Amino acid sequence: MHVQPIAALLSALAVLTAVYIGAWANFIRLARRTPQSEVTAPTDGRAPTAFQIALGAVVSFFDTLGIGSFATTTAVFRLKRMVPDRIVPGTLNAGNTLPTIAQAFVFISIIDVDPLTLFSMTASSILGAWLGAGVVARWPRRTVLVWMGIGLLAAAASMLMAQLNLFPQGGTAVGVRGVRLVIAVTGIFVFGALMTIGIGMNAPSMILVSLLGMNLKAAFPIMMGAGAFLMPVGSLRFMRERSYSLRPALGLALGGVPAVFLAAYIVKELPLYAVRWLVIMIVTYTAVTMLASARKAEAAAVANPVDANA
Repeated sequence: MHVQPIAALLSALAVLTAVYIGAWANFIRLARRTPQSEVTAPTDGRAPTAFQIALGAVVSFFDTLGIGSFATTTAVFRLKRMVPDRIVPGTLNAGNTLPTIAQAFVFISIIDVDPLTLFSMTASSILGAWLGAGVVARWPRRTVLVWMGIGLLAAAASMLMAQLNLFPQGGTAVGVRGVRLVIAVTGIFVFGALMTIGIGMNAPSMILVSLLGMNLKAAFPIMMGAGAFLMPVGSLRFMRERSYSLRPALGLALGGVPAVFLAAYIVKELPLYAVRWLVIMIVTYTAVTMLASARKAEAAAVANPVDANA
C-alpha cells in the first residue's frame, strides 16, 4: 500500500466532502425561498419519507456488495412515480454521492492500487462528469428517457455478463503505464460523463481494468474513488441547474451511508446469485418502459412542440 499518496487522497476527499455538504445545504436554503415547481416542490421543508430512506439503505447496501445502485433506484423511482423522469439523473447523482464517498473511504483504505493510475483516472472522471452534467441538466424529458433507457439496457447486459461469468479475468497488476494508462484515462472520462445520465460506473470500470490486465479487485478503489470525486462535482452542477428532486435525494443519502459501512465491515459477503437475476429482470423492464415513454413523448412533441419538452 502506498501510504502517503493514499493518505493525501483521502484527506482531499474529506475536504471535498465537507465542501459538498456545505454547498448542498446552501442550495437547499436558496431553493426554499423560491416558488414551487416540478423541480423545487420537494424543497418545501419536509423530511424524506421512511420509504425513501429505506430505499437508500437497500440500494447502497447491495451496491457495496457488488450490485450497482443507479439502475435499481431508477426502477423504484419509475414504479413509485417518485421523481419526474427529466430529473432522475440529477436525483440519482445527488442522492448517491455521500454513500459513494463512504465506499471510496472503505475500498481505497483496504485494497492496494497504484496511486498514479488512481489519481489520473479520478481526475479524468471528474472532467467527464462536469461536462456531462452541464449537458444532461438541460436535456428535455424525452431525451433523458431515451438515453436512460439505453443505459439501463447496457447495465442489464453488464449484469448478465457478470452473472454468466463472461467478464474478462484480468491479471495481477495494480496499475498501468504508457498506452494502457491513456486508454484507462479515456475510458473513465467517458464513464464519468455517462454517470450523469444515470449509467452506473461499476460494471464498465470492472470490464476496463480487466481488459487492461489489472487485478479485478483494483477496480473497486478506482471506480469508487473516481465516483467519490466526480459525483460531488456533477451533483452540484445539477443542483445549480435545479435539475434534481431534494427529498428522494436526501433519503438516498441518509439511508445509504450507514448501509455502506454495515455491508463493508459487518456483512461483507452474501450469496447474491438469485438477487442479481431479479435485478436484471427489473432493470430490463424499466429500460423498456422508459424507451416506450420516450416514443410517446416524441409523438407528443410532434402534436404539441411547445409543451413536449417540459
